[in-house]
Amino acid sequence: MSQLSHLTSPTSLGPIELQNRAVMAPMTRSRAIENIPNDLMAEYYGQRSGAGLIITEGTSPSPNGLGYPRIPGAYSEAQTAGWRKVVEAAHAGGARIFLQLMHVGRIGHPLNLPEGAELVAPSAVAAAGEMYTDQEGPQPHPTPKAMTADDVEEAIEEFVTASRNAVAAGFDGVELHGANGYLIDQFLNPRSNQREDDWGGSAAARNRFAVEVARRTADAIGKERVGIRLSPYGVFNDLTPFEGIDEQYVALAEALGELGIAYVHVVDHAAMGAPEVPQSIKDGIRKAFGGAIILSGGYDAERAEADLAANKGELVAFGRPYLANPDLLKRFAQGAALNEPKFDLFYTPGPEGYTDYPTLDG
Repeated sequence: MSQLSHLTSPTSLGPIELQNRAVMAPMTRSRAIENIPNDLMAEYYGQRSGAGLIITEGTSPSPNGLGYPRIPGAYSEAQTAGWRKVVEAAHAGGARIFLQLMHVGRIGHPLNLPEGAELVAPSAVAAAGEMYTDQEGPQPHPTPKAMTADDVEEAIEEFVTASRNAVAAGFDGVELHGANGYLIDQFLNPRSNQREDDWGGSAAARNRFAVEVARRTADAIGKERVGIRLSPYGVFNDLTPFEGIDEQYVALAEALGELGIAYVHVVDHAAMGAPEVPQSIKDGIRKAFGGAIILSGGYDAERAEADLAANKGELVAFGRPYLANPDLLKRFAQGAALNEPKFDLFYTPGPEGYTDYPTLDG
């Protein structure tokens, strides 16, 4: 047996067969000109199709959720057609692929939105920090529009419609982005959710948006096709840990487990300077959810193998290592050196720093 016998072994995610337990984590790359997936993106994902599961970059379910420049959407026929090319490239290399649905909520800028779209959030609370715009460079985050009850319902249905579009494009499933300070996470956190209605004011009410999006998406495309990403203790995009966070996330995990969705993807950004997610809350989420867990956050091959062997999760996600190393698992297996990512080219248009990283085969 290889030293990476767990990481490289085939497995299944419900009815979905995976060629190994390595996941390519979702990473915004800002190459979708006019918010439409393209041939360059298909090449990028096809290069990385040695992963068991690819989770795409954050993709907006609606014009309101775009926020960043050049991120893709999943709400138009042109976008569905573009994504079909990406799916075909991933499948050709043996990977399964989920579309990550990311509504940015308050993390955006009007200059990055199409005409008629608006920044919306649970409450009219601006996030600290700035958003890059192609037109005027970095700009402060504006104060978003507080969503009405009708706006909330509309946003939920946008996730549902986008999930149907994902299936039409051939995706194996969708991942709901409930992490990193975006819309679902904004509902979870009292720093950004100051509502006192059915969608805020208590832990259960703050959890409701995430649960409803998951429930209705599962009803639309099948629970085995739906995962969710969560980042307890995350501080990205001006959110912070809060009193009662452990209990709230365990309750959320239990509710998601009752829905029977495919997985929970737990983010721990301690390797990037965020507060470490206590193992106790990871264990609590795992027990309460009762289904597959994707581990992520600063993993290398050795730690991934150890945590899989210790049954801390079923799959392990790698972000920046996959960004710079299309043949990541082959490099792990051979003990080969990894390419270093080109940080200044993460979000620039074009192939440089995107599809030009060398492989061991040249």
